[in-house]
Amino acid sequence: MLGATSTSGITLTKAEIRNIPQTKSQDPKPKTQTQKQATPTLMVNVIIITLAIFLGIIGIIGCVLPVIPGPPISWAGMLILYIWGHGTNSSGEPMSTRLLIIWCVITAVVTVLDYLVPSYLTKKSGGSVYASRGALAGLLIGLLFFGPLGIVLGPMLGAFLCEIIFGQKTAGQSIVPALGAFVGFLCGTGLKLIASGMMMYYIFVYIR
Repeated sequence: MLGATSTSGITLTKAEIRNIPQTKSQDPKPKTQTQKQATPTLMVNVIIITLAIFLGIIGIIGCVLPVIPGPPISWAGMLILYIWGHGTNSSGEPMSTRLLIIWCVITAVVTVLDYLVPSYLTKKSGGSVYASRGALAGLLIGLLFFGPLGIVLGPMLGAFLCEIIFGQKTAGQSIVPALGAFVGFLCGTGLKLIASGMMMYYIFVYIR
């Protein structure tokens, strides 16, 4: 009868060999459901945090650029953290609905004032609609060609020149309306920057 000889000299038959239990290599411990979800969840959190910070930055930029609604975009960053984020403040508390609603109201008020305050101050200083439009045009041109300095001087010079060219006023008559339009622009921009800056602060607080 054919058999097999082990290293110790013992001869085994084929039947005996077949009856020997085969040892299987231990497979690595299967991943749990939590482990499987850890990587996707981490990636989602990173995307949410990045998007919230991005919207906060764009909101601050939009406070200066009139083509971008700054505070509403900043509030959208807070909204994203409220819906999908899992961060808490230093006390371990998540973002509350009350906080989100408060800043929604502030955003709406600031956005309305941004349209009313410059127009009101321009009219009170004797300016026309040309001064307001000139301040806006001066801001865009100043930002493109002169950077931060253009943001400050562009609105005033734009209002001044538009009052002379389109408002049919003298240089002396255009100075006060130009200053009024400039102050109105600063007030509106300042309110927006404060609001968006505070919302950016809360975004950083609740991404921890």
